[in-house]
Amino acid sequence: MDADGGAGREYVVKSGKREVVAAPLPMQEHWLPLSNLDLLLPPLDVGVFFCYANPTTTASQRLGYGSVVGVLKAALTQALVSYYALAGEVVQNSAGEPELLCNNRGVDFIEAFVDVELRHLNLYNPDDTVEGKLVPTKKRGVLAVQVTELKCGGIVVACMFDHRIADAYSVNMFMVFWVQTARTAAPISLPPSFCHSLLNPRHPLCFDPSLDCMYIPVSALYPPPNHKLQVDEQCETVTLRDNDRLLSHLYYVTAAKLSELQQSACSNGSNSTKLESFSAFLWRMVAKSSVVDNDDNKTMSRMGIMVDGRCRLMSQGKDNKPTPMSSYFGNVLSVPFGEKRVREVVEKPLSWVADVVHEFVERAATKEHFLDLVDWVEEHQPVPALARIFCKPVIEEEEDGSTALVVSFGQRFPVIEMDFGWGKPVLESYHFPWGSKAGYVMPMPSPLSNGDWVVYLHLPRSEVAFIKSHAPTVFRPLIPHHLNLL
Repeated sequence: MDADGGAGREYVVKSGKREVVAAPLPMQEHWLPLSNLDLLLPPLDVGVFFCYANPTTTASQRLGYGSVVGVLKAALTQALVSYYALAGEVVQNSAGEPELLCNNRGVDFIEAFVDVELRHLNLYNPDDTVEGKLVPTKKRGVLAVQVTELKCGGIVVACMFDHRIADAYSVNMFMVFWVQTARTAAPISLPPSFCHSLLNPRHPLCFDPSLDCMYIPVSALYPPPNHKLQVDEQCETVTLRDNDRLLSHLYYVTAAKLSELQQSACSNGSNSTKLESFSAFLWRMVAKSSVVDNDDNKTMSRMGIMVDGRCRLMSQGKDNKPTPMSSYFGNVLSVPFGEKRVREVVEKPLSWVADVVHEFVERAATKEHFLDLVDWVEEHQPVPALARIFCKPVIEEEEDGSTALVVSFGQRFPVIEMDFGWGKPVLESYHFPWGSKAGYVMPMPSPLSNGDWVVYLHLPRSEVAFIKSHAPTVFRPLIPHHLNLL
């Protein structure tokens, strides 16, 4: 085991049976237009994986790989009856916009084997051990599933979703429903709502002009200096690339360190949450990394946080029943962000940075913000749009040394609920090496349910190196010891 959290052993995935799993019931083919909030997502795939050590039933019966695969396939077949959108495919309509064709095309289901034990997987470096190996590359459809048997008898269940169809909340909904379908004849979770009319624009359209500072039509983008801006034929995908390649890592952050960060962030009497305090600390680390090689006082740093709008959009209807936003399947996200000079973020106390984070999150965490955002997208159709922090369009003098990252909220990750009938996973994590130049961070609860976090970081190499050397007691490379695998 090396100091970076894994044995670093190379391994080859041996692919086995590949098939398509579809819902068993006849389904009338129909179109499902994407909502305006779905349209803010470029064609990106988001992965999630679950590691199980020696699958065993409640009766202490050891389950073989074939039995595990059989349970997963049978449950997936039934789950797709309710989650029929995941068995469809995204196509373009006459206006060039993506729509979901619900045709029960099915889900690609891959079986695989790797000659390595779970405790020897270098999960700290998912770019080497997870990407394209344990998490499948989705070649078609909305969802792909891979079930990998390990040398020790452990199992890795991994999924790759089209982000235009499902955000993290929706992914969690489906995973819990799939688990419940495997364990009971009648899942207790509510079926998903695909009623995208819940996010219809208002008439007349009405939105706050400040949204122009948060989102930008693709047509308004331009290539920053020394970068290549890639836009596909439909202007849906925007990717900025530079020489500082983004790397993915998994870290372990203890509850004690999170409490210390929160206490420091609240030293001025504010009430910053753990997520806001952690994000403020991470923002300072990233900003400091750019100061090492750049003394320009004009250099800017941006920090964004994903905000889920479901609880903000829930309201009582005429019959006093709540609208079904809690079971809404799709994207209900906004990405507010703060922008400050690097020197301010570095030199001000953590409590000041945390207050900045709290303020920009609070402005977006309202029903009015999400209704405005729906209308803003409608105003700019059919031109695709993106959150500005994703593509980071900047003027030339600000580009060198500037930083940007987005923190998502993964604390609703269903750690305890992911027992298909052979025990809880020893690790579960998102894997999202997106194409944006902005970094991406997803904190998730530890599978030990002790208040610790497992944190997925996707940041430029230079920022990773700085965090590793300057905050080693906070960001600890994920090792088997953290998962009780040794």
